[in-house]
Amino acid sequence: MTRRVLLYPGEDGFVVAEVPSLPGCISQGKTREEALENVREAISLHEEVLRERGEPLPEDRVELVEVAA
Repeated sequence: MTRRVLLYPGEDGFVVAEVPSLPGCISQGKTREEALENVREAISLHEEVLRERGEPLPEDRVELVEVAA
């Protein structure tokens, strides 16, 4: 399964990687590549915990929409 990941700069200069379809699943890295590597591990662990609890894995239904402000 693939998941959409939001990448954005953190206040500390790190790249933050957040998974909207898995609330609370967030990681970071010094670089974009490191953030993506770290969030892959976070996704795997998050999904493992859901399975152990007998909870369903949420589908990735995130839609990216740009809105003019």
